[in-house]
Amino acid sequence: MFILPTPPTVAFELFGIPIYVYGILMACSIFVAIIVSNSYFNKNNPLPFKDSIIEHSIYIIFSGILGARLYYCLLNLSYYLAKPLEILDIRQGGLSIHGGILGGIICLFLVSKKTRISLLKYLDAISVGTILGQAIGRWGNYFNSEAYGLPVKSQNWGVLIPESRRLSEFMQYSLYHPTFLYESVLDLLAFGLLSYVYFKFSRHRGITFFSYLIVYSLIRFFVEQIRIDSALNVGNVPIAEIVSVVLFVVGVSGLLFVLFEMWLKKS
Repeated sequence: MFILPTPPTVAFELFGIPIYVYGILMACSIFVAIIVSNSYFNKNNPLPFKDSIIEHSIYIIFSGILGARLYYCLLNLSYYLAKPLEILDIRQGGLSIHGGILGGIICLFLVSKKTRISLLKYLDAISVGTILGQAIGRWGNYFNSEAYGLPVKSQNWGVLIPESRRLSEFMQYSLYHPTFLYESVLDLLAFGLLSYVYFKFSRHRGITFFSYLIVYSLIRFFVEQIRIDSALNVGNVPIAEIVSVVLFVVGVSGLLFVLFEMWLKKS
């Protein structure tokens, strides 16, 4: 049997303050994403543009976290209106990748205006690092016993979810589909694909970024089909599915536009 046990949520205490594993993994995922993105950016953008992502990393990280947190809080607005001070507490979770993407894009738009480097050049490199960071960050959900799927019918494999984290209608089940693991593995595969696309089409801005929107939207959409603890639903449809469809359409439209431009230049 393959059973993922319930992990500890706290890694250690520092001056009496609990340091959560989720927060450590999020920090690691952000660090990896920035380092990898900067490395890829440098390969296609030598001096004087080298290390531009590292140079602006504080702003990018802050904007990404801010966007991720605000998006999550808006999806759970009634709870955070009642407990506004908890908006600042991200040690135990509450970050949305869709909000992080939006916050990062806004920041990179401003950075591109300052540096006069194409926004798409930044987005292409950031996309590759981001999907790798997402693969790492999903394990934070494991330590929070969240982002899990439907109960496993046989109940002889899966991730063990404690009663305090189970939905009431599934309280009698203990083993669930580890959707965080499914997404983490798929994100790793997407990292390999996007790396190939980045270097294969390095002269064509936007192909990697729009490919990221397409690939990640597909991953998230299909994972959401079996996930049961999504932050918010519209009717019976998770908001993450709706956003994934929107981003998929944006990705396909953008990719077709870039490919059309390439065709025009060759003609």
